[in-house]
Amino acid sequence: MRPLHNPVIQAILAWIIAVWLRFCFATIRWTRENEHLAEEVWAQGGGVLVAFWHCRGPLSAASWPQDRATPAKALVSLSRDGQFMTRAIGHLGFPAIRGSSAKKGDGAGERGGAIAVREILRQLKVGGVALSPDGPRGPANQMGQGLPVMAKLSGAPVLMLGISCYPAFRLKTWDRNIIPRPFGRGAIVWDRVDYPKGADPEQVALDWTARLNAVEARADAITGLT
Repeated sequence: MRPLHNPVIQAILAWIIAVWLRFCFATIRWTRENEHLAEEVWAQGGGVLVAFWHCRGPLSAASWPQDRATPAKALVSLSRDGQFMTRAIGHLGFPAIRGSSAKKGDGAGERGGAIAVREILRQLKVGGVALSPDGPRGPANQMGQGLPVMAKLSGAPVLMLGISCYPAFRLKTWDRNIIPRPFGRGAIVWDRVDYPKGADPEQVALDWTARLNAVEARADAITGLT
């Protein structure tokens, strides 16, 4: 058994990571751009989809002020590593929706995905759902049709989140995942999109990929992360 798959080790590491992230979030000097777009959505209440690339997952909780933002849950994969992430984000105040982006033909994954879709639609009636449209398998910074289809089905607005910090640890993973360091610079950049009526989800995914890449690039430009 891989150490991370041991429930006791998972619980300990998830708590440590959550404490580390809280410490970093509190000591980073944040710059925020276009936050009024998010504030407008939070003020209206109700459903919202929040999208960020997979490598920014550990940073994403810093963007969501739980005292005034829409209550949110995070979509987490059905893998055993996903169980670890469920524990970590739970400590940060974000319950998980367990889902799958399995390829067509993966029966178990498709069943898990169908269950997740139903739970996401229920959550979007009352609050937010945070997700990485290039996860959990990649390719990095390329959006599939899942997010556009979910926006079309629910009618919920989509907040694009570009978030960055420097200095940071870059993990040797497929997405070069970012773990923040304390006392650095941080940036949170927002954009808002809505699903265009009558549009093709494949084309929307291409358009939204460019929008999400743009806010991430802007956040990196502010912090100096490369």
